[in-house]
Amino acid sequence: MAQATTTETLAQMPACDYTPPAWDGPSYDDVLATRKAAANPGIFHYYKDPLMIVDGHMQWLFDETGRRYLDMIAGIVTVSVGHCHPKVVKAIQDQVARIMHTTTIYLHPHFGEFCKRLTAKFPASLDTAYFTNSGSESNEVAILMARLHTGNEDVICLQNCYHGGTALAMGLTSHNTWKFPVSQGHGVHHAMCPDPYRIPLTGTPEEIANKAAEEVLKVIKYETCGKIAAFICEPIQGVGGTTSGGPGYLKRVYEIVREHGGVCIADEVQTGFGRTGDHFWGFENFDVVPDMVTMAKGIGNGVPLGGVVARREIAESLTQKIHFNTFGGNPVSMAAGLATLEVIEEENIQAHCKELGTHLLAEFNRLASRHDLIGDVRGKGLMLGIELVRDRTTKEPASAECAAVFEKLRELGVLVGKGGLAGNTLRIKPPMCITREDADFFVEALDQALASV
Repeated sequence: MAQATTTETLAQMPACDYTPPAWDGPSYDDVLATRKAAANPGIFHYYKDPLMIVDGHMQWLFDETGRRYLDMIAGIVTVSVGHCHPKVVKAIQDQVARIMHTTTIYLHPHFGEFCKRLTAKFPASLDTAYFTNSGSESNEVAILMARLHTGNEDVICLQNCYHGGTALAMGLTSHNTWKFPVSQGHGVHHAMCPDPYRIPLTGTPEEIANKAAEEVLKVIKYETCGKIAAFICEPIQGVGGTTSGGPGYLKRVYEIVREHGGVCIADEVQTGFGRTGDHFWGFENFDVVPDMVTMAKGIGNGVPLGGVVARREIAESLTQKIHFNTFGGNPVSMAAGLATLEVIEEENIQAHCKELGTHLLAEFNRLASRHDLIGDVRGKGLMLGIELVRDRTTKEPASAECAAVFEKLRELGVLVGKGGLAGNTLRIKPPMCITREDADFFVEALDQALASV
């Protein structure tokens, strides 16, 4: 089936200084047929008519026809400083030309240097790094260390969360879309999601946050019997629809967990590296310091790379046995991580996220005054969400309408994400190099897409 096209026009799409070479590979139909025939059918794709992407440059993606799209989801929050950023590409190419792989059983300067540069971005207590291949693996390692360190087994997560696709990480995950009906380990419990928009609690934002925190205490008392290894949560839920607890929530939860001997883990796979604008890490927006932080995706600008930064005494727990990671910390991934971190610093990415995020939030609220479909606008920096509802009073999720807006934006040349428990939240988390002009173009496209529904 040929891809969908549109004759509708918007304001001029912002200029791009890159023209991709003409595509001379297999046709769209052949690629789709091959995938259907040979790939695991459980691997899903976006859009009714799958999009074939063959080229990328900074905030832009190109299909096989040469059509350009503004990327507002960054490969699901994976590309941090831009597709094929020249500095990151060069660092990878230079390292590949020397040696692609050597495990951490040998020394390599990139490994120790990235450990040093990365931990320097944290509060002083978080001083020890471990590298993996993905966010799922990072969360697995963090839970392993928490259990070894505390001697306890039980882990508390939040409803509506997403922590990965491995057996344990899927067990941590509460978002039902991503959970398979098979055994996923033991000792995992889920507390009430503190999302202020949908939480079934009343009071001021602070009162609701405190009540939600007390729900974690109930889980500790009645489900873990007071023996907790860890509490893990995303400072702002990604797949869950860009939600977070109200003022004081995380601070109170961290106090409760530590009072009962557990450690606190922040899953920064989507919120880290300056994306939220005001701070480099998502947890810093909530005035807390975790005991461990997990990360992936944007850490290497799309290279398969993840990590865990922990307090030294927790990291020491892994010395009980001989341990190494075959691919974690390999020279190519370390080169990508170092270059990405340098770009974030050199290009003042964090401040840029704050500036554009503030602008986009104001624009989304302006659209909300014109489109009743918008129920809630939320997020920080360039990690934003727009929840769509059929009725603002009942908050009935507008799932079908969200899917229609999602498809319409693609027709108009803009790619976004979609999430939330009911699939009714637009996820806006672009490469952090987008411009004000790009943002305004997206807002105009969104306005038109909402009007079409």
